[in-house]
Amino acid sequence: MTYLLQDLSTGYHVHNRVHTVARHITAELEAGCLTCLLGPNGAGKSTLLRTLAAFQPALEGKMLLDGHPLEAFPAKELAKHIGIVLTERPDVGNMHAEELVAMGRSPYTGFWGKLRAEDQAAVEDAIHLVGIEELRHRRVQTLSDGERQKVMIAKALAQQTPIIFLDEPTAFLDFPSKVEMLLLLRRLAHEMQKTVFLSTHDLELALQTADRLWLLNKDYLEIGTPSALAANGVLPRFFSGSGITFDAKSLRFRIIG
Repeated sequence: MTYLLQDLSTGYHVHNRVHTVARHITAELEAGCLTCLLGPNGAGKSTLLRTLAAFQPALEGKMLLDGHPLEAFPAKELAKHIGIVLTERPDVGNMHAEELVAMGRSPYTGFWGKLRAEDQAAVEDAIHLVGIEELRHRRVQTLSDGERQKVMIAKALAQQTPIIFLDEPTAFLDFPSKVEMLLLLRRLAHEMQKTVFLSTHDLELALQTADRLWLLNKDYLEIGTPSALAANGVLPRFFSGSGITFDAKSLRFRIIG
């Protein structure tokens, strides 16, 4: 499935005034690819992600799924194409992890939400792919942040969407869990040919794991592979600052002084 952005501008309304945070974005989200959205605070990463996920409307331009405008899809149909994983703790009461994963099947199960054989198979596949078999009977409120994020990713996989958006999926995780999470998402993108697009502040991890980067600032968007953006000087310019230097070969920043 192709997802194209044509001259897209994002933002929001405050007191009857339009506040634009990103302008004139023309790009394509690529299948089979882990794409990381990076940028300083206030650059509009969350606004862009929410717009791409149809949580809020675009100010201008078009978002096209296989050539069809995003707004042309009914909500239930769009949920078969786009899954989203947020950082907020889900308010699910005493629900077990397996039950939360099964909620990913809601676009397919109809009014009563009864799981058919194919729905249960999708849940089992998602649990296996993410490797959370030992968590399935745990109550969600007993899970660690990393465990809960894995369950939410399994829920998105059970939804069987070709596109998955994630908002800061490594926030509040310890370093080993951050690495594990990004490697998992990259594996899922590659092996299942999904479009996986996430926002993150974990710059160096994104440089080491992402297939493509979107570098968003208030005035522009740069897109490319980490190595290409390093070689053409975009990365050191984008993240320039006193006391740091960038090594294009190792794709790492170093503190100096």
